[in-house]
Amino acid sequence: MLFLGARDFDCHNEVTQRKKYKEYEKDVSIEEIDGLQLVKKLAKSMEEMFHKKSEAVRRLVEAAEDAHLKHEFDADLQYEYFNAVLINERDEEGNFLELGKEFILVPNDHFNNLPVNISLSDVQVPTNMYNKDPAIVNGVFWSESLNKVFVDNFDRDPSLIWQYFGSAKGFFRQYPGIKWEPDENGVIAFDCRNRKWYIQAATSPKDVVILVDVSGSMKGLRLTIAKQTVSSILDTLGDDDFFNIIAYNEELHYVEPCLNGTLVQADRANKEHFREHLNKLFAKGIGMLDIALNEAFNILSDFNHTGQGSICSQAIMLITDGAVDTYDTIFAKYNWPDRKVRMFTYLIGREAAFADNLKWMACANKGFFTQISTLADVQENVMEYLHVLSRPKVIDQEHDVVWTEAYIDSTLPQAQKGLVLMTTVAMPVFSKQNETRSKGILLGVVGTDVPVKELLKAIPKYKLGIHGYAFAITNNGYILTHPELRPLYEEGKKRRKPNYSSVDLSEVEWEDRDDVLRNAMVNRKTGKFSMEVKKTVDKGKRVLVMTNDYYYTDIRGTPFSLGVALSRGHGKYFFRGNVTIEEGLHDLEHPDVSLADEWSYCNTDVHPEHHQMAQLEAIKLFLTGKEPLLQCDKELIQEVLFDAVVSAPIEAYWTSLALNKSENSDKGVEVAFLGTRTGLSRINLFVGPEQLTNRDFLTAEDKENIFNADHFPLWYRRAAEQIPGSFVYSIPFSTETANKSNVVTASTAVQLLDDRKSPVVAAVGIQMKLEFFQRKFWTASRQCPSLDGRCSISCDDEAINCYLIDNNGFILVAEDYGQTGNFFGEIEGAVMNKLLTMGSFKRITLYDYQAMCRTNKESSDSAHSLLDPYNAFFAAVKWIMTELVVFLVEFNLCSWWHSDLTAKAQRLKQTLEPCDTEYPAFVSERTIKETTGNIACDDCFKSFVIQQIPSSNLFMVVVDNECNCESILPITMEPIEIRYNESLKCERLKSQKIRRRPESCHGFHPEENARECGGVLGLSAKPTLVLLALLLAIFSR
Repeated sequence: MLFLGARDFDCHNEVTQRKKYKEYEKDVSIEEIDGLQLVKKLAKSMEEMFHKKSEAVRRLVEAAEDAHLKHEFDADLQYEYFNAVLINERDEEGNFLELGKEFILVPNDHFNNLPVNISLSDVQVPTNMYNKDPAIVNGVFWSESLNKVFVDNFDRDPSLIWQYFGSAKGFFRQYPGIKWEPDENGVIAFDCRNRKWYIQAATSPKDVVILVDVSGSMKGLRLTIAKQTVSSILDTLGDDDFFNIIAYNEELHYVEPCLNGTLVQADRANKEHFREHLNKLFAKGIGMLDIALNEAFNILSDFNHTGQGSICSQAIMLITDGAVDTYDTIFAKYNWPDRKVRMFTYLIGREAAFADNLKWMACANKGFFTQISTLADVQENVMEYLHVLSRPKVIDQEHDVVWTEAYIDSTLPQAQKGLVLMTTVAMPVFSKQNETRSKGILLGVVGTDVPVKELLKAIPKYKLGIHGYAFAITNNGYILTHPELRPLYEEGKKRRKPNYSSVDLSEVEWEDRDDVLRNAMVNRKTGKFSMEVKKTVDKGKRVLVMTNDYYYTDIRGTPFSLGVALSRGHGKYFFRGNVTIEEGLHDLEHPDVSLADEWSYCNTDVHPEHHQMAQLEAIKLFLTGKEPLLQCDKELIQEVLFDAVVSAPIEAYWTSLALNKSENSDKGVEVAFLGTRTGLSRINLFVGPEQLTNRDFLTAEDKENIFNADHFPLWYRRAAEQIPGSFVYSIPFSTETANKSNVVTASTAVQLLDDRKSPVVAAVGIQMKLEFFQRKFWTASRQCPSLDGRCSISCDDEAINCYLIDNNGFILVAEDYGQTGNFFGEIEGAVMNKLLTMGSFKRITLYDYQAMCRTNKESSDSAHSLLDPYNAFFAAVKWIMTELVVFLVEFNLCSWWHSDLTAKAQRLKQTLEPCDTEYPAFVSERTIKETTGNIACDDCFKSFVIQQIPSSNLFMVVVDNECNCESILPITMEPIEIRYNESLKCERLKSQKIRRRPESCHGFHPEENARECGGVLGLSAKPTLVLLALLLAIFSR
């Protein structure tokens, strides 16, 4: 039943293109892609790019160490530096504030259009630190010499973005300079020493057992501080570390009982799981530390022997308000003389009665002792252990290059609008002064960010085929880049998913149940793997089933491995054409020609004068020789020229249609479009831009339907999987709840040969008004082949319902307009169920391991305080300063403070939480052209007929309307959360996927000076903290 004039319209497009490619057949060659050679070439290209970044960081290390070597500490040094918070700030009289001199800031598109200074860096100091502390002033002074290296690095490699030095003293020097804005509480909580790049570069991988005293003496504020201390320690652990938490009194209480006697990887999910369990701890009984120490040493020893874990540094973190003994017999049994397990002790509270015992434990076991009296002290004191763990690396002078997993940096509030996925390359900076060698003094860490999109530029998308893609993973199997990685979710505004940075390859390539591909890549092997995959498109509503061949290898000099997926059939073949530059340039000049914005035809990042240049403009300048400095992909440009020439005649056809008013008199067809395998597009509007029904189509706002770094347009991908010469019709899915669209898109693929070995060289299509499309259908449905033209039955009859559905079961036309766009099974559940039973359609089960599910979560005012020391601190300060400030500083009324902090307002709050879901998709069976069926309902039989529309992906379904089958439930596509019982949850926590340890380990050094192992704070409150508390109380009222 050919009811669509639109089909004739599109058919002419396809035939025109096929004929034109035929004309150039003698100039065309088809090559099979060598996947292994391709992935090796890509890995080499990425290796060179990564090496350039690491060399920039190495230059910063050398400059920083030389500057510090020449500097002599001056406790009285006065130095006016550019403070990132205070720059350009004036007082009431209009004078610049101290440390807030004029600092020129200019918006720069390379830095997400943020106002920056590309000549200078500036310095951020955390809110809880004094801007003019002598240690900070001296560090800022000598690190000023990094400015010229920052600028030189940027000149050498203009693709560099942020460069920085994070000091062990807490300040953060950032280039280019930018202004930092405090949050609504007047706070900048950022501390560079708490960032993964800093911790990873400063220390080696570690196994940690955290012991928390929950005896009766820990009640009240002490337990709150202890929990916050544990939470801060967890913040310092990364994917290469392993840990467990044990609470103790007379007995041992594993915070997660399921993980008794073992350690787990410190990934985001595991750390959050333990944090939730921390809230369940309460204090009672007597503290038996000897039992806890014995358990901790046994765990570390046993776990080390399993060959899992870090196989590097080991530590016990003890958090308590006192110890009655030094327990030297336990240390002698397990840890002496080698002292392979370091002991870090945290004394909670103001009393120092037991400080000597705790300090002795730390000093006797190459650790560190510190006292934590308030929540505000927690973070700074926790950081001390990192400097101890860094000593062996510093003494070895091993500048290991580290790379982080992919993450989204939202440090700067003003950068939130341009959230970018990136990795960081970092290196430690050491003191080279001879007198400090045995102390192993870490000066800080330097680093630079590498946006993941920078990696994608090295990938020739045109060689990967329509469904092909490249991806990379870390040594832990986590995704660095993959088209299926979805780090953000939208609810009002784009937000980061809690576990976005630790999505495992097995969670997106889930068909590989045995992790064959993942494990080979983690082990840095080179090879090939094949499997059938189910790739979702169109917001997960549709599925394409295909066989992928995966090729993989390692990226040398990094912890990453690279993979390339090529789909079998047309995806394994590459098409080469040849035309003259003159011909190609002539046809590129047409105003309707555009190229994929995210594809790299020419590298416009190298020279500043090219930054604003569009790719099409760059190609023209490159080909005419007007810009000899441009670096371009000659092979890709040759294919672009060929496609421009071959696709040019379609413009004449579109123009003739526009002039012939009768062909499209009611302006039902609004847009015609063409796309080729090189990212070239041609678009023709048959109505004015302001008259378009769907104005986002083929624009940057509609990512699914344009060429981008990850994939070809949706209409191109779907057309490629249809039988050659057939057409794909669909209604675009809206992201909104109503999910209603007023347009229909039709497209078809263009192949040079009617052979699946031929690559799909282009796709053409149109977009038309839904109302126009539906009118054509109803008109065609009333036309009958009888002599008098009358129909014995038609869709106008009340006894039947007529539907037009696509190959995934979505309704394009229905008598009830409100059903348009819905899944057919939701409207006619009985019929859809029968079609599945008969094999006319098949159900495909899909899984989403990056889903977000709504859940009712109990929340309390105290929970937030535990996780954010600043919020807890400010909440407490407001109460203290308005009621009892002097009294509290002089005496220790912790229980009063605690009662205010933990006053709970229990309520149920609906939140979105990460979850795993299972959901169906449906696909028609291609071989079935026409089928009839009867369904036995409660007291009647429901009959139906389904017939395929030739040369399309559409089916007409006619359903008996007189028999009601309400007893058969509708079939929905709603995802179902996969719920794991306690036993399965435990197994999932315990399961350790194969991972590759970092190659370098610096756990110990014989020259290490272990005598610097901490001290006791005075009993009186620090004047600076009291002053800060008073000021905050006044300003936050």
